[in-house]
Amino acid sequence: MQYKMLVLDMDDTLLTDDHKISDLNKKVLLEAQAKGVYVVLASGRPTSAMTAYAKELELDLNDSYIISFNGAIISQVKDDQILFEQKLTVKQIHDLYDYSVKTKTHIITYLDDEIISETDSEYIEVEKEITGMAHRKVASFKDYIDRPAVKCILLENPTYLKSVENDLIKAMPHLSVSMSKPFFLEAAQQGIDKAASLKLLAEKLNIHQSEIIAVGNAGNDLTMIEYAGLGVWVDNVTPELRDKADLIVASNNNDGVAEVVQKYILN
Repeated sequence: MQYKMLVLDMDDTLLTDDHKISDLNKKVLLEAQAKGVYVVLASGRPTSAMTAYAKELELDLNDSYIISFNGAIISQVKDDQILFEQKLTVKQIHDLYDYSVKTKTHIITYLDDEIISETDSEYIEVEKEITGMAHRKVASFKDYIDRPAVKCILLENPTYLKSVENDLIKAMPHLSVSMSKPFFLEAAQQGIDKAASLKLLAEKLNIHQSEIIAVGNAGNDLTMIEYAGLGVWVDNVTPELRDKADLIVASNNNDGVAEVVQKYILN
């Protein structure tokens, strides 16, 4: 099989634990693009927290794309042109806030390239570190959020948040709900996930799903892993998902992405 597209989750997949692209991963991804393969970054991250990595990999020079906010936005790297965008309504965001109060979880969303919350949390600090975005703490979340936004994240300790995930899926079946980290429970508009946006992008580029490799590590990657012709986990995958892919490679800290590229693209 000649693969035409490689889709990569970022945190805990492409990136090492210190949020860097390893020298080997970068080398083989540049070689893959030289062969004409599209390299696409697909992350729960905001767009602005992905572009520097995309340009480090020369996605802008190779006319490639990023899928951000877990699929809520598809954009072209070279000119920041948005191909697709789907947001939560204000009512949906306010309902999620009420749910967060009921379940005693923290909640964040994003407006004007800022993280918005009503509370402080060690888990919000993690999101600030990952994204490099400013954090605006507001007196009233519902008063401040007066227009649509792409997604919300509920945050709490992993053991408790896992039970919240199951409850939220039942309580709000009209939303797309997934875990991106054990302490990040993400909610987006119905039908929004990495696979749905990947399908849109692949159709635009006339690439069949059998010609796609997707690599990830967590629950919010599962749909694209199942959609792709070759679905791959890195070894540090969330344990209960290990049997849900075609292949498991080395961890994010041991060049798992390079292993896939060398074997299935560079041969």
